[in-house]
Amino acid sequence: MTDPSPDPDQQVFHQHRNLLFAVAYRVLGTATDAEDAVQDAWIRWSAASRAHVADPKAYLTRIVSNLALQRLRSARHRRETYVGPWLPEPILTGGDTAGAGPDAESVSMAMLVVLETLSPLERAVFVLKEVFGFRHAEIAEAVERSETAVRQVAHRAREHVRARRPRFAVDRPRQRAATERFLSASTGGDINALMELLSPDVTLWTDGGGRVRQAMRPVVGAGTVAAWFAAIGTVTYAGVAPADMTVALVGINGGPGLVFSGPGRVVATVTFDFDADGRITAIHNVANPDKLRAVAGGTTYDVGTRSGGA
Repeated sequence: MTDPSPDPDQQVFHQHRNLLFAVAYRVLGTATDAEDAVQDAWIRWSAASRAHVADPKAYLTRIVSNLALQRLRSARHRRETYVGPWLPEPILTGGDTAGAGPDAESVSMAMLVVLETLSPLERAVFVLKEVFGFRHAEIAEAVERSETAVRQVAHRAREHVRARRPRFAVDRPRQRAATERFLSASTGGDINALMELLSPDVTLWTDGGGRVRQAMRPVVGAGTVAAWFAAIGTVTYAGVAPADMTVALVGINGGPGLVFSGPGRVVATVTFDFDADGRITAIHNVANPDKLRAVAGGTTYDVGTRSGGA
């Protein structure tokens, strides 16, 4: 017997699925919620009449954007009452997935942290306009606002992000080299080497979500941060003894990062921001088990802005 022909509607949705996830993830900052938004978009796409859908990509993007915006609004209170610093949920993006330019920057931990300071509407509008290049009229339809209102929101969000986004772009080879040196110095307990890699005012953000013991406030200063990571090889972390801990350098959110693992589980991820000289200015350490599911699952996401045949 031969397999039946694939459902054309399912084929269309699958063609744009990566793009839909890429939009939802940037709006929400969590892979779990983004996957749920994409699944809800599929349900709506399956149930709706598509007789008058001239542009499936725009139609599906409008659906997933609206769903992501609704989810973000409902999640706002939970994030405001979160135990300790709230960081985005990391995802694996491979060596060069998401590219080395705007795609990588827009999905980086640094950018997602900045986007978290926007209102839900500002965030959705910024993502659609500045990252994916949708027209104001298209965004207005997606977020159910007038085009004039969207233009105002887009301007406000763009200025807000411009004032807070990382100011320096460091090429991928330098990022990877610095990450490799950081890994070597940390696992070797070499504080002096760590001090050379860190900016004097480096900030460490740790997210345990109350599930794992972490710093409840940002850790600031090269000396304090260096001491924190130099102890990795000497103390039990999240219930895992140093001898049972493994560390891998992988692609996380469009750049090089570290995944710490213990027997049968992922323990934490670490990603970095850099200054113009390649020194580390910020470190994002996610250890909340609820936020490590995407990494633990091993899925490598394509979050480029031209995913899905765009």
